[in-house]
Amino acid sequence: MEPQLNPAIAQTAASHDGPIETDAVIVGAGPVGLFQVFELGLLEIKAHIIDSLAYPGGQCIELYPDKPIYDIPAVPVCTGKELTDNLLKQIEPFGATFHLGQEVSLVARRDDGRFDLETSKGTRFITRTIFIAGGVGSFQPRTLKVDGLEKFDGTQLHYRVRNPSQFAGKNLVIVGGGDSALDWTLNFVQDGPNKAESVILVHRRDGFKAAPASVAKMKELCEALEMQFVVGQITGIEEADGQLTAAKVTGGDGVTRVVPLDMLLVFFGLSPKLGPIADWGLNIERKQLVVDTEKFETNVPGIFAVGDINVYPGKKKLILSGFHEAALAAFGAAPYIFPDKRIHLQYTTTSPKLHKVLGVETPVFD
Repeated sequence: MEPQLNPAIAQTAASHDGPIETDAVIVGAGPVGLFQVFELGLLEIKAHIIDSLAYPGGQCIELYPDKPIYDIPAVPVCTGKELTDNLLKQIEPFGATFHLGQEVSLVARRDDGRFDLETSKGTRFITRTIFIAGGVGSFQPRTLKVDGLEKFDGTQLHYRVRNPSQFAGKNLVIVGGGDSALDWTLNFVQDGPNKAESVILVHRRDGFKAAPASVAKMKELCEALEMQFVVGQITGIEEADGQLTAAKVTGGDGVTRVVPLDMLLVFFGLSPKLGPIADWGLNIERKQLVVDTEKFETNVPGIFAVGDINVYPGKKKLILSGFHEAALAAFGAAPYIFPDKRIHLQYTTTSPKLHKVLGVETPVFD
């Protein structure tokens, strides 16, 4: 279930006759993009957020909303959805405006030093700064190339699991050898509300990229006749009355076997696409944006990149790292927005000014 934008948390964009003038536009509403709202808000900088998805949360919601995350400081464990919900609650005081279900299609420098920015839905902005927090870019699942299969996409063919309950009691064929394939295989085999009628895992070889513990558990379940594992590749399908009924699996021995199914789940990973970002004049290294480590600014002054989309010496793709980058990027952007103002570091624990910004009372200590 996608997070819902509570009106008290943020306003969704209304229609505008002309461009929206703002100090900051954040491209990407994943965890790092949401935390960028918070860090900018502490400096009294309001932001608009654009995301191609129809809901906030980015990869956390799209790929693993129900999987546990263990490396968020002071939070022993939370799911991707819980992390997103908590970040949305944290940015409540700052009234960010969300523009969802649209991509940035144009960025151009204006004569006055600001940027013209336009989205795929025609929403236009004039902004002083831009923060690219687009994760791995516009990520798309790698698809299974089999003639006639694409027409079942979203009904019997799935590249993501958004609602596990729809697979309960079904005969499933799962394709892939990574963590997603093994995680969902184990989820649907073992007893629980989402238990499938049958599960057959298909992978092109006997070696896996998934966690060894998951692979060992899968093989244990095969030995217990709880599921099957087949080495091979899907080379064709069978259908009847407009329904997908079976997959043709060709093994290493060259023999093709027909495997009946109700649902086909394919986990080949994601193919990151920078999309229009690649045309903004930014330095790009292996589909990532090169930044400095002082302000996390790109080679274009006023455009910052935080989270998985950036690269610098020693970069680690962790949510924790993205949060740190967002804090420094906010301070790096402040001089563009407040050129005559000296920005001081203040602490949310003790600063009455920040307490006012956050809408909380300043504590009184004896």
